[in-house]
Parts: sequence; structure tokens; C-alpha cells
Amino acid sequence: MIEMFPRRSRALILDALSDTRIVLVMGARQVGKSTLTQDIAATDHPARALTLDDRTTREAANNDPSGFVAGLDGPVLIDEVQRSPDLLLAIKEAVDNDRSPGRFLLTGSANILTAPKIYEALSGRIEIITLSPLAQAEIEHAQTNLIDRLFAAAPPHIVGATIGRDAFLDRAVHGGYPEARLRAQRRRDRWFDSYLKTIIDRDLRELSNAQKIGEMPSLLRLIAAQAANLYKAENIGNRMGLHKRTVQNYTQLLETVFLVRRIKAWRPSYGNREVQTPKIFVVDTGLLAHLLGADEQRVAEDDLVTGKLLENFVAMEIARLVDWAEAPVTQYHYRDRDDEVDVVLESRSGDIVCIECKAAATLKSAAYRPMQKLRDSRGKEFVAGIVLYTGSDTKPLGDRLWAVPVSALWGG
Repeated sequence: MIEMFPRRSRALILDALSDTRIVLVMGARQVGKSTLTQDIAATDHPARALTLDDRTTREAANNDPSGFVAGLDGPVLIDEVQRSPDLLLAIKEAVDNDRSPGRFLLTGSANILTAPKIYEALSGRIEIITLSPLAQAEIEHAQTNLIDRLFAAAPPHIVGATIGRDAFLDRAVHGGYPEARLRAQRRRDRWFDSYLKTIIDRDLRELSNAQKIGEMPSLLRLIAAQAANLYKAENIGNRMGLHKRTVQNYTQLLETVFLVRRIKAWRPSYGNREVQTPKIFVVDTGLLAHLLGADEQRVAEDDLVTGKLLENFVAMEIARLVDWAEAPVTQYHYRDRDDEVDVVLESRSGDIVCIECKAAATLKSAAYRPMQKLRDSRGKEFVAGIVLYTGSDTKPLGDRLWAVPVSALWGG
């Protein structure tokens, strides 16, 4: 039986429904969008619930979008709205005539707002909330957010955390898809096989007229091999016999269905040495482990796999925490000719927090030297820097620098 976890995005959705005409909850299939929104529609924000996965409903919406919307009274939840893109234009007309907040709660397993005409039509009328696979903070019912604590220069004081790779290995390999994470390795692999087949054979074919959609599994595996590293489409294209532009377009499709994510490089105001190439990540580390063919034993024994999995794990857990942070922040990576930092978080005021991760229980000064340089160059704008490591205790490393057990991601 799948355990129900309180989703931190619930409060964001309810806040948006209180003052926004259209609220769109986007995220990959099987992350819990339908479960969460249907519960909201049955309790906190009563609404009629429809799904476009139902053939009859979908055909009615596609054949006459305006008539379909005109027949909807009161608040309504429409699930999997990407299966009828023109429906959004009809919804736009409806909310222009009736500006009541909370009229439409929508979910989508693909980012249909990448279509310019739809994005422009809904601008000012819609709030978008991304629902990711379960964060470890949600699984552990954490009450605090590491991001908020770091921008307050108050990292969690942890004593006696699990030491070594056991601190994160099981969590990373199981990932955050509610159903997959409860399965043993062989059954989890079968689940991911079926999951990817559904997305590629149905969702991506509906979204694109790409001629080589059959190349998607190979592309996804190559991206997994490059995960947590700089995204180099030309290198991938050379290995696949595809043009660089084709690889970029197909990668964009994989982002559209929330399987992968590119994180931009942070560019400070001084100098022009910084590499501006984004890094690429697989959104869920359970899926990443599956694509790499890495079970718990291999992750425990293969340093190359361990490092890749940990950096991907940390970056994507941070991305989830960023969504819920009290103040808006943007996530980047940093790299120049000499140094790199896994995660740089920047607030709207220009303050920054840096996060490095190491699969080690003890640290050498080289692990945090790049953060020292950024601290010294940015001055007061540098609020805090931490190295998430597999040691047991929080330890000071110098002015505004700490070593913090990786369990800080889920509350200690």
C-alpha cells in the first residue's frame, strides 16, 4: 500500500487558488498530481473533477473546446490538460468573462506552456506550481527548510548522523516516485521500464512530430551517463549520430515531460571567465540509478557512480526545497577555469548561498576552497556556504562556512 505523504506544494496551490483564476500543477507522471489535486477538490477547494485521460471527455474537449468549457459550472479540476492544448485558449476566454479566483485547477504531465501562443494568452491569468517526485523532507515530514536556514546564516546543528555512504545511498537509489520507491530492485526496474515506455510511446509522440522519437531511450541513457556534469549536446550527438541541434531539441522534449532538468551557470558581475554551459540532471535519482544500471551494491562500491548519484541527489533535493522557500531564490551551478561549486543559490537582493557535496566522512580544505574564494570576493553578499558530507556532525570550517551532514536535506 502506498503511504500518503503531506505535500509541501499543497499550501502553495491553496494560496494560488485564493487569488488567481487558473492554477496549473505541472510535473512528471506518477508524482502524485492527481492524488493531491483531487483531494484538494474534495476538501479545501470543492470542485468538479474531470480527467482528459478519459477518452470520451478528451474527445469532447478536443472537438469543441469552447462548448466544453461553457458547460462547466463553478470551480473545476481538469486532469492531464496537455492532452487538449486548445482547451487552454477556451479557458482563457472563460476567465476573461468571469474573473473569479480559483475557477480552474489544472494538472499537466507536460509543460504545455512552452507553446508561445498558449503562454502569451494565459499571461497574468495563471499561476504555475511544479510538483516533483517526493522530496526526502516530505518523506520525513520535516518542519524546516534548509534553504531558509542557510539564508538566515543558521545551518542546522546536527550531531550523530549516519556516517558514510549509508547516509544517502538507500534514499538516492529508491528515489521519490511514490510507487517505485516501495519496490525491491528488480520490481522497481520493471516499473521504470514501463513508465518510460508510456512517456515515450504516448506523451512524447503526442507532443512532437519528431522523426526519430525511437532515439529517446538512448538519449536518456547518455544524459544519465552525463548527469551532474556540463551538458554538451555536440558530444552526445557524435555518439548517437545525430546533429547537435537535434539533440538539443530532443533534450528540450525530455525537459517538457519533467524527466531531466538543466541548471544554468551562475554569472557574477565581475570578469568573464565563468563557463556558461548548463549542467544537466535526471530529475529523480531512482530513475537515474535505473538508467545507469546501478543497484545499492554498485553505488556502494563504484566511486564514479557514487559521486554522480550524490551530486544529482543533492541538486534535485535542493531544487524541491527552493520551490517551498520563504523568499524566492534561483538555483545555479558555478564553474570557472580553476574552481567549481555544485550549487549556488541567489536571492532577488543578490545574496548568495553556496552548497558543495562530498561522499566522504572527513573533509580536506580543497573541498571548500572555492567557496572561500567566492566568500572573499563577494563580501557581505555571501551569506553562507556548506559542504554536505557523510560525516556525523555539523562542524565550522571558517567564517560563514560549515560542514553539515547530508541529512540536513530532510531535517537532520
